Amino acid sequence: MFGDIARFLLNTLFTLFGAALLLRAWMQVVRLPPYNPVSNAVMQATNWIVLPLRKILPGGKIDWASIVAAIIAALVYVVLMVVLAGVDPMLMAPTLLLVAVLTVVKWALNLVIWVTILMALLSWLNPQSPAMPILYQITAPFLDPLRRILPRLGGIDLSPILLFVIVQVLLMVVTRVAVSMTLFGI
Repeated sequence: MFGDIARFLLNTLFTLFGAALLLRAWMQVVRLPPYNPVSNAVMQATNWIVLPLRKILPGGKIDWASIVAAIIAALVYVVLMVVLAGVDPMLMAPTLLLVAVLTVVKWALNLVIWVTILMALLSWLNPQSPAMPILYQITAPFLDPLRRILPRLGGIDLSPILLFVIVQVLLMVVTRVAVSMTLFGI
């Protein structure tokens, strides 16, 4: 029971932190203004690891410091999960980096799902919410191509549903690959 609780808490903590790091990188790609509350919260939560990495890694359109920080966080997470499973991490050392990268991909896919769900719910419940422009800007690169393919049915945008299905399938594939490499879930 203790192991299940520890795995749950580690998964929750690292998934939230990893998602914040990936959101930070994504906000830079979509050029989200830095003065909004979402950007400020993400920056404050991740500055402690990203700012030192920025001294080493070059900046640009892609925030490599945030991505490398996410990989480092995933590596720590995977090692802790391996230790909790009762396996010596040194026995799996070559595999752990690949599983950490798969974990980052899983975090990114989960982030896409949650941001899309939040945007869809707000568009129905409160389309004038101040968060809507931020959510639209973050999700537009994923939803706009789907909107070109799917027709609007009576004013209903089905692109979030299609994106959700696509991302869920990708999550199943990534999880299956990671489980086959470690013999337990990440």
